[in-house]
Formats: sequence, C-alpha cells, structure tokens
Amino acid sequence: MEFMKRALALAEESIGLASPNPAVGCVIVQEGRIVGEAWHEYQDRDHAEVRALAQAAGKTAGASVYLTLEPCSHFGRTPPCAHALTSAGVRRVCVAHVDPNPKVSGNGIQQLRSSGIEVELGLMQAEAARVIEPFACHVTTGLPLVVGKAAMSLDGRIAASGGCQGWITSQEGRDFGQQLRLRLDALLVGVGTILADNPRLTYRGALPRARNLTRIVLDSSLRTPPCACLFESSNSAPVVIFCRKDAPVDRQRELESRGAAVVRVDHVQRGLDLEQVLGDLGRRDLLGVLVEGGSEIHWSFLASRRLDKFFFIVAPIVLGGKGSIPAFGGPGYPGAEAAPRFQITRRFNAGPDLVLEAYPAFSRSILSPWRGPDRT
Repeated sequence: MEFMKRALALAEESIGLASPNPAVGCVIVQEGRIVGEAWHEYQDRDHAEVRALAQAAGKTAGASVYLTLEPCSHFGRTPPCAHALTSAGVRRVCVAHVDPNPKVSGNGIQQLRSSGIEVELGLMQAEAARVIEPFACHVTTGLPLVVGKAAMSLDGRIAASGGCQGWITSQEGRDFGQQLRLRLDALLVGVGTILADNPRLTYRGALPRARNLTRIVLDSSLRTPPCACLFESSNSAPVVIFCRKDAPVDRQRELESRGAAVVRVDHVQRGLDLEQVLGDLGRRDLLGVLVEGGSEIHWSFLASRRLDKFFFIVAPIVLGGKGSIPAFGGPGYPGAEAAPRFQITRRFNAGPDLVLEAYPAFSRSILSPWRGPDRT
C-alpha cells in the first residue's frame, strides 16, 4: 500500500503535464527500498515506466514495480512499456487500474504474465481511476469528459439581480476552480459570460501545465467582440468559437483575424448541437472540458444529458431576490419526477465554502457511482 500511495502521488505530479496521454506514476522497489520512480510528461515522450527503469538502472532484476495504470502493450510514440519491464527482469508488477484504452485493456497485463511476471491488479483502483478520469472518457467514447462548475450562494444563485457585485465565493473557492482548470484541457462558457464579464479564461494556478488551456465560447450569432480580453493571449492559449451555420460571415472573418477558430454547427431546440461541439473537441484530443456557464449554458448541458460531473461550490451567503440568476436557467423541469438524479460522492471545504462533487445518472465517467463498484 505504501509504495502504491507513492506511485499515485507521482501520478498527481503528472496532471497538467501528460495530456493527451494519461497521468501515470511508477515506483520500482528492490528489497523494500525505492530504487526508481517517475511520472509521465508528454513532452518528454518516455512513459513513467521507462523513466523509472532508467533511474533504477542495474537494480531492476527481481524488483517489484508499482504502477497506477497498466503498462502499454503497443507501439505508439514509444515502444511498449510491458516489453521494457520484461526486459528489465522485474519479478512482480502491482497495477492499480487496467488501461481503458481498447488498444491495451488487459493486453499489457497478459504480456507480463506470459513472461512469468507476477501481476497483482486492483490495489487502490478507485484512487487511480480519479487520476485518469478524463483520459478514460476520451479514449473510450472519443469525446471529452464534461465537468460543470458553479460558484453559488446557499440559495443556488450565481449572480444577484442586475449582475453580481464582487465574488460570491472565497479566495479558497476560486483557487479550487483553478485546480479544476489544471486537471482539464479546455474551459467553456457562453457568449453571455463574455459580454457580461469580459474574462480572459486563463489558467492562473501555481502548478505548471504543459498544454495551454483551450478557451471555448458557445456563440450562436457570433456576438463575441473582437476586442474581448480572451484574444489577448490567443497565440498561446487557443480560442474556439462555436456558432450556428447561418451566423454572419463578416463576423467570422473578424474573429478569425484575432486568432480564433470559428466552427459552425447545427442549431437544435436547446441551442447549438452539443453533440457536434463535443465531437469537434474530442477530435482536437481534448480529454476534458470544464463548463463554467453561465446559467443557460449549464442548463443546455444538463437538459441534453451531456454533463458527466458537476462541482457545486457553495458560499455561506444568501442572495435572494426574484431577479437573481440561478445556477441552472432554461425552462426547468415540470416536476421532481422529471428532474435528473445526482449522487454526491465527495463533500469538502475550500475555506469557508462547501464543495459538493456530484454525478448525474447519465454520467459516462469511470468514477460514476451509478456504474457500480466494478470499473475495471
């Protein structure tokens, strides 16, 4: 357990650095002592296993290896890690989670066992699943994991009448939002948020991320101003704007001249076709997208059942008022029986704020409690 905990801690170091590959940690142990350890960084090409083996050079024969994810068994950008472990002469490999990638999915484990290596599977599996949650969704569906987030008052409002004056949540609550931006590849808002707040939509956390956060705007009629702040860093952090197919061509040219990629999709009853939006993002190898609203955008993702997970960040205040803005807008559901069910999986504090992690019944996540205990 001790060495797998260390491998998971290393995998956490990989978050923000490994995408579009999964975050992975590896620990090599010889006679009860760590002789090699590493995590994966996409820019360095070598997987965690290969980096750890290099560190443990000459000390791998008969060693035990602790891996948060099954070693790959196919040639990609690098040779298979299962072969590297076999060649190194290790005796035992403890794997927390089977690789959800159909190209691997048990083949790496089988290769190890066929070579006479003892394989233990499932130690701290749930913790390992949390590390690879976006990757697992993308590699099995072709679409990014969709994570919603709303900072709200106790009465579920995200802005007061006429717009919110100041922050609703604490600095700690806002720091948690930056942690979510680190773990995911893209940030999505509606054009209403751009017009109301003129945000930059950048990652401002303390930990490094190698892949720039992609900023996404749903803007049916291309109302995004070419002078919007999000274009100030469009060279380093991509901007993708989705619009309806009959949106003005001259507006598209203006926005493209500012560095945006403009993508036209179908318009359906609830707005832009989110299936087409997510399909485009999946083809860009974006493993996970953070939906930050506003109110109508949250409703669109919920009503179209395109939401996999939601973080409710609740501040200990009450805004009140009939004109204040709810976290989820739209027409709403006719009654409780029609409303989608969520399961709350975690509750924790961010300063004075309460954070609730919740999964809807239609979530595609490997961590969804609706899927049952066996997620291998």
